[in-house]
Amino acid sequence: MKAVHIYKLSGRNVEVTDAMRDYVEEKLTRLDRFNDQITDARVTLTVRDVRDAGRRNRVEVQLNVPSGIIRAEEHHSDMYAAIDKASDVLERQLRKFKTRYLKHRHDATPQPEPGPAEADVNAGVDDVTEFAPEIVRQKRFDLRPMSPEDAVAQMEALGHDFYVFMNMRTNACGVVYRRKDGHYGLIEPS
Repeated sequence: MKAVHIYKLSGRNVEVTDAMRDYVEEKLTRLDRFNDQITDARVTLTVRDVRDAGRRNRVEVQLNVPSGIIRAEEHHSDMYAAIDKASDVLERQLRKFKTRYLKHRHDATPQPEPGPAEADVNAGVDDVTEFAPEIVRQKRFDLRPMSPEDAVAQMEALGHDFYVFMNMRTNACGVVYRRKDGHYGLIEPS
């Protein structure tokens, strides 16, 4: 079995030393048992000037797997401790991912899809002429075919409130989201 390779290790406001690089690689080798699913990895180490010393060092890791992304972001006053925490989070997420993946492969019965989102079209701004939205960030990504259940798993792994995906059952773009009541919703075109 080959080891997980870091394709990109970068630092923001910190010089990535050989010792840091070796430590990150050592921690990620614990993920070797999942290497048949990890296609590449990106690690960013950041030192920030913040009041809370416990959030000074940030480690962001993104692992690409065939049907999605596994991501961890951890903070600590010590960079090496932040790397440890991120490694632990990734291991738990990959274990969940592998369990879901194997269960999904062996489960031939399709799961019922969540109902469409209930939206109040009148909520929000009353006078549209006063509303001037500003797009401050733009993201581009590949839409990978997956089931709505897999999309929810990816959303949870990323720690987001919604996730855009290509529904493998309908071949249409869909959005899963976390509802205020703790359940999930699915938005699809008619």
